[in-house]
Amino acid sequence: MESTATLKDRDLNAGFRLRRGAGRFGVYAGLWVGIIVMIVPFFWMMSTSLKSPIEILEFPPTWIPTGHYVSAGEGTWDEVYVVSRDERAGSVTVRRVESGAESVVAEDQVKDRIRLRFGNYIEAWNQAPFARYYFNTIFVTLFVVAGVLVTSSLAAYAFARMKFRGRDNLFVVFLSMMMVPQPVYIVPSYIILVKLGWVNTYQALIIPWIAHIFSIFLLRQHFKTIPNDLYDAAIIDGCSRFAFLWRIMLPLSKAVLVAVVIFTIVGTWNSFLWPLVMTNTPDVRPLQVGLARFSQEQGTNHELMMAAAAFSIAPLIVAYFFAQKQIIQSLATSGMKS
Repeated sequence: MESTATLKDRDLNAGFRLRRGAGRFGVYAGLWVGIIVMIVPFFWMMSTSLKSPIEILEFPPTWIPTGHYVSAGEGTWDEVYVVSRDERAGSVTVRRVESGAESVVAEDQVKDRIRLRFGNYIEAWNQAPFARYYFNTIFVTLFVVAGVLVTSSLAAYAFARMKFRGRDNLFVVFLSMMMVPQPVYIVPSYIILVKLGWVNTYQALIIPWIAHIFSIFLLRQHFKTIPNDLYDAAIIDGCSRFAFLWRIMLPLSKAVLVAVVIFTIVGTWNSFLWPLVMTNTPDVRPLQVGLARFSQEQGTNHELMMAAAAFSIAPLIVAYFFAQKQIIQSLATSGMKS
């Protein structure tokens, strides 16, 4: 016969497993809710971008783009729009897409098929100078990424390895600047750029953003995890500070550098308020500002607006899928040392 202590231990283990299972269920349920909340708007955007203008206004709405078709004889089908329905008579008034002719047919003669209208993307692309917007965005992004990598690496190395008076206090001041919202400094920044003659130029979109505080923080935290023995050995071999940074620290920080590049690309690509104020013409206007102006001009063409939004964010989605491992790895190691 089992003792009382054994029975208590068994009950405790059973309770622990039950609580752990309930906790895992709650975590997975929360993750699924988050996935649905993020995926549904994206799926709806893609679905709307492939619909016809009339299908967008249909109720109840359809999740998958479909087209209504009526038999035209000899195995051919004509695409039609449903104008009205007569439920009592079981008939439908349809208007043919090509000819525009209306006719009344039996409801069972109208067939629904999946209809993906990729022509919406071509039409949206041709409605505005998106090629120029893409060039401007890519050009600005490349220079900002290069500048951020240089300034962040040097600043992070100084804060992580070099000892000077007020280093930690200065770093705290740097971090506190992240809490200042952009609308607070955008007016004085605009005045400075006007006096420099940089308004509506690439310089206004690049130079103010080549120093990124979060990237400095991310690299500084990673640099502090690299053992001091490597630095001592490099100094003994006659390696300078810059050579140690270039030959040892940066090659050991590839995952963090990739994360910095991705974050910088996303931030620059999605930048809206700053280029909206600092640019006046399509010659230097980036993609997000051009997309906003396009949505104002095409306010009733929802399928074109969704198509433009889809091909505007496509490069970011592709970049994230290629670099998600490095991003997760860099965030997991960024707080190991303070």
